[in-house]
Amino acid sequence: MKIIRQNKDLKKFKNKINSISFVPTMGGLHKGHESLIKEALKKNRNVVVSIFVNPKQFNSKNDFDTYPRNFKKDVKILKKLGVKYLYYPKYRDIFSFKTKNKIYLHTFAKKLCGKYRPEHFKGVLNVVNRFLELLNPKYLYLGKKDFQQLILIKKHIQKNKIKTLVISCNTIRDQYSLPYSSRNFNLNKEERKLASKVFMLLKKEKNKIKRQKPKKINLLNVKKKVFNIGILI
Repeated sequence: MKIIRQNKDLKKFKNKINSISFVPTMGGLHKGHESLIKEALKKNRNVVVSIFVNPKQFNSKNDFDTYPRNFKKDVKILKKLGVKYLYYPKYRDIFSFKTKNKIYLHTFAKKLCGKYRPEHFKGVLNVVNRFLELLNPKYLYLGKKDFQQLILIKKHIQKNKIKTLVISCNTIRDQYSLPYSSRNFNLNKEERKLASKVFMLLKKEKNKIKRQKPKKINLLNVKKKVFNIGILI
């Protein structure tokens, strides 16, 4: 596997390759990432996986500092999967140039978790747009786990008429029914079980709503049930 660290080497690489499938990650690779990579490899052997912990999408310095990082383990996983190219840039490689495309932040960014993470999606779109301009991939593989992020990236690509095609991949869950996530490495066994209870509760409530089709959904009641499980804020 070739590890590309600088943009000058990236340019040389691009001159040799006609079509690229791109899987962006922040490292801390897990089975969710592996499923994205496997899907990418089915369509194109020239798969580029990036590892870059983007500081601009973190609203908390502590969250950025504690984000799981294990480069040696990640490289081992990528080699085992048969990935040919790893793009492992530094901050200046990503943010030292002026972009052609203007960031398009759809109003959907202010809803759901975006209400509580005001700069998060702007930071995500900033770095994804830069990756797309640097790599010009034919395909971009993203997980449905990050539903809001997926929609906003699609909106940005559509607005700027970027030719990259987004391939949405299904969510992969662990033994606790939790979607695989790098941050889950920071959870202990009891915290994973607690998170699993929340998922099962929400799934039950969703099915109940589908079945009963109420005119108004009592979200406060659902919130109380979540707190009763033992979730603290």
